[in-house]
Amino acid sequence: MAQINYPLSNMQLELLKMFSRDIEENDLVEIKRLIVKFFAEKLSKEAAKVWEEKNWTDEDMDRLLNTHMRTPYTK
Repeated sequence: MAQINYPLSNMQLELLKMFSRDIEENDLVEIKRLIVKFFAEKLSKEAAKVWEEKNWTDEDMDRLLNTHMRTPYTK
């Protein structure tokens, strides 16, 4: 068995305790979807909060979407 050289997060530890037995593949997929949905909703709420704090408009969003912010490639 592989040795873990870093601490596990509280979420990882809790999931290990909860799922100490095999579960059906379709249940695993559904649990993954629930976790992704949870974090997506949390991110969306935080983004809405920042949007409100900064008084951004749809025009601001269009400007952000069309702004080139990548670091130029140099040889």
